[in-house]
Amino acid sequence: MLPLIDWRPRALLQSLHLDWLQQAGVEVAVLRLDQIDPLISGNKWFKLTEHLTAAHAAGAKGLISLGGAHSNHLHALAAAGKRFDFTTVGLLRGHPQQTPTTLDLERYGMHLHWLGFAGYRARHAPGFWAPWQAQYPGLQPVPEGGGGLPGARGCMTLVHQVREQRAAPGWDDYDAWWLAAGTGTTLAGLVLGEAGQHKKVYGALAVPDDHGVAPQIEAILQAAGHIGRDFELIDASRGGFAKVDEDLLAFIQASEAASGLPLEPLYTGKALMALKAAVEQGRIGRGQRVVFVHTGGLQGRRGFAFAS
Repeated sequence: MLPLIDWRPRALLQSLHLDWLQQAGVEVAVLRLDQIDPLISGNKWFKLTEHLTAAHAAGAKGLISLGGAHSNHLHALAAAGKRFDFTTVGLLRGHPQQTPTTLDLERYGMHLHWLGFAGYRARHAPGFWAPWQAQYPGLQPVPEGGGGLPGARGCMTLVHQVREQRAAPGWDDYDAWWLAAGTGTTLAGLVLGEAGQHKKVYGALAVPDDHGVAPQIEAILQAAGHIGRDFELIDASRGGFAKVDEDLLAFIQASEAASGLPLEPLYTGKALMALKAAVEQGRIGRGQRVVFVHTGGLQGRRGFAFAS
């Protein structure tokens, strides 16, 4: 049976110093989810916590979930399985390949199954999970990316972590949140955590708009009984998921050199670049204070020229 895991990592809130922020009169503090643990990094752990609790209550031996060959979600799940000694299975998009991520998954003891592309596209079809639950009857299925209402509820704690630290960088309040959005689950958790507080949550989309992130967020909020639309989505995908160009890589290098904040090109780099554009456009105005969520995923830096 999967153990009851009572690990509650704390993320530091750290002021971000960049010339374009200073010139615009905008203050940003970064919630450093990338620093909570060397392996189980970022928002992925918080999205897993409610799923782990449900799996324990159901008497499951572990978790089975989906992702790609560079999946931060599967990486965090496999690392958690190794750390806390429970079984993990990954259903992967595409055909067998070796990446730094998949090598880690195997090293952490995750059992991998490659579904091809058509097989992976069928993940939302009725009956998709039936054969896998027959093969792994003791495992609890988790949606791709740890999504859904349980994942969002696990992310609500991020609001409390910021509120507890506001005095640390000298803030007595903040106006908005800014973060990368892949499935929208973390964003939904922030909206739920800030219910009634009138804090806008901006999601910098790491995927194109046709990936259905907005409907996913709205479905989570509706399932939670939340009324209102306290979020805004901004296209930061630069042409598609995992699309990386020279301007983005140059921005990441310059931002890291100026601030010391490590970024990766699929989520956090795109999100910070989109924040810069929003500041320059006046969408984020002078005097505003923004919490930028560093969602981790630095394991995804591997393979890029600037990676150390």
